[in-house]
Amino acid sequence: MSKQVSSNTLQQEKIMQNPFEVSDDQILEKVYITHFHCVEKYDVGSLYSVASNVINHSIEISDLVIKNGQHIDQLREETGPLLSFPRLPALKRIACQMICTPRGEHYAHQTTMLILEQLRDFSWDAKAVIVVAAFALEFGKFWQLAPIPRDKLGKSLAELNGLQSMMENTQHLASFSILVRKVMQVIQCITDWKKLITAEYSIKDVAALSDTLHEIPVLTYWTIITLVTCTSNIDFMGDRGYRYELSKFDYKLDFILKNFKDHQDKCNLQIGAIEDYSRRRDIINAIQTDKENDIVKFLEALIIPSDSHGSKPIVYNGLTGAQVGVGEFKNKYVLLFISGLDNIEHEIQLLKSIDEKLKEDPKELDGYRKEDFKILWIPIVDAWDDDKRKILENANKVEWYVVKEFNFPTGMRLIKEVLNYKDNPIIMLISPEGKVENPDAKQIISTWGMDGFPFRTSDHTRLTQQWNWFWNEMINLSPTIRELIKRDCYVFIYGGTNSKWIQDFSSALEKLKNHEALSLEETTIESYPLGRDNPKVVPRFWITIDNLLASKKLMMKGGSEEVKDSTTREIQRLLFLKQDPHGWSILSKGSHVKLLGQGQSMLHTVTDFDVWKEKLHQDVSFDVAFKEYYEKCKAKEVPQRCEHREFANYPTDILAHIPCPNKCGHEMGVASVKYMCCHGLETTDIA
Repeated sequence: MSKQVSSNTLQQEKIMQNPFEVSDDQILEKVYITHFHCVEKYDVGSLYSVASNVINHSIEISDLVIKNGQHIDQLREETGPLLSFPRLPALKRIACQMICTPRGEHYAHQTTMLILEQLRDFSWDAKAVIVVAAFALEFGKFWQLAPIPRDKLGKSLAELNGLQSMMENTQHLASFSILVRKVMQVIQCITDWKKLITAEYSIKDVAALSDTLHEIPVLTYWTIITLVTCTSNIDFMGDRGYRYELSKFDYKLDFILKNFKDHQDKCNLQIGAIEDYSRRRDIINAIQTDKENDIVKFLEALIIPSDSHGSKPIVYNGLTGAQVGVGEFKNKYVLLFISGLDNIEHEIQLLKSIDEKLKEDPKELDGYRKEDFKILWIPIVDAWDDDKRKILENANKVEWYVVKEFNFPTGMRLIKEVLNYKDNPIIMLISPEGKVENPDAKQIISTWGMDGFPFRTSDHTRLTQQWNWFWNEMINLSPTIRELIKRDCYVFIYGGTNSKWIQDFSSALEKLKNHEALSLEETTIESYPLGRDNPKVVPRFWITIDNLLASKKLMMKGGSEEVKDSTTREIQRLLFLKQDPHGWSILSKGSHVKLLGQGQSMLHTVTDFDVWKEKLHQDVSFDVAFKEYYEKCKAKEVPQRCEHREFANYPTDILAHIPCPNKCGHEMGVASVKYMCCHGLETTDIA
């Protein structure tokens, strides 16, 4: 077990000045030379338990001696289970070195360095605990004699140890006990520190650990040198008039203990934040995997700190200005808008448009109640100041919910690492169960507006694919269409049987294309009248569409419920639109169909461009502004009416419910069904 002590190191320590006269950095340099690696594994916990029991009982005896003199028989005897620890042969040798150390700080330093050399293969906490155990060996034996035993052997041993005159030196005994208690506090800090660094927390995660790693060797040094000094003075505690100034060790331990505890507190705070982050992350992940189902729990994990005394973000209702709790969103869909405060005008305008549409009729779309959708904005700012608050106040002239002065570090980390926020604005769709239905609905809202409702990821897929049938047929009719789609420009495709309307609409589009307002906005518009390249393809186009509808057989559930098919609905809408006596038009941006419009309303919207062009300067896209004005024109021109159509070659499940394409909210009634023999010889009408 013993190691050969480095003669060079010890020779240097003999000439070292008083350790109280050098800096802790110098001590760290010397102490760290003695440390090798933690090769020796030892049950520090068991040894510490035994040693602390000995010291604590000894201090109790000391306190009673000081208080009651020699009448302390009441102390005996609280017996408990005996503790054991692996034997350590070096313990007695170290105790002997400590008790034989001459008076003086430089001698105590030499012994301390000698002990550190012997314990070079042990961890820092093991070094401190082994030395405190060696101290307990002598301290416990001394105080075991203090109750003045009645047998002759005990009395003789007490006399040999000078305990008969000990009561004349109670002030020194009190100072000694105070210092020992303080050393035990330091030992407890060291053992607590060891638990921290072995709890699988890295310095990257717990930055304060780096400071403790530099302080622990110095803390261990001052612990050992204090114990060496105390041990070397045990034999003199019974001497009349003996004094040794211990206050300098007291002050030094106070100083280094305070610094170390400050860093330990920082470590605990950082570890607490790590554990809090893990707990909240687990809640969010559990919700996504159906182990939890509650949007309120999702939002609480994301934005509400656990510390009730800390600064909590405040959720405001933008419409009423009232402060609300996250319980406001229970059983609601939440469009979670996460962004900074710079360059978010486009997203603000998008959400304003959606917020307005959510409050308009009809109250329900595709089985979803629009009132169940709420917008919640979480602004992400590094540090809030007056300028940031002013920007938020100016940007927050909206009627949705906003989290003001969000500064919860754990929540920000969750937003970045779990919700994948990368400093660019995102609009997440969260279901009432707390599940992420769409990690970023910004694209679908920007491209489709309210047509993308309820803004799920599946809705984007549906909208991008539901017009494939149309473009496939259009490209077959004209290669020009393929080029227009690639350019991603706005395209008006139109047609009809009214030649005057077609002529007027074509002229109006030509004026619109060349309008200076569109040039300033860099908006490109193209037009394509159906049959422009070859009028003969028009009948073939409509026959193909009609047959396509026939092939889209409507599936029935229980004989009454239609399986929703967005492609089928769009084919129906186009065929209904074809019957408009004036004409029809489709507005598309690239392959994204934005609007199917009736002839007169489309014509008036194009010719009235000067009336609504200012919308384009308010960060509103051309198609959104166009559609808003079109809806106004359509509402003024003719009352809303339900369409009717007799379908040719339609499957025999025609009795399935078909919704009105004008979105009046009603199912279309069935006036008649015509069945015709394939030979044309017999016809039966059912009315």
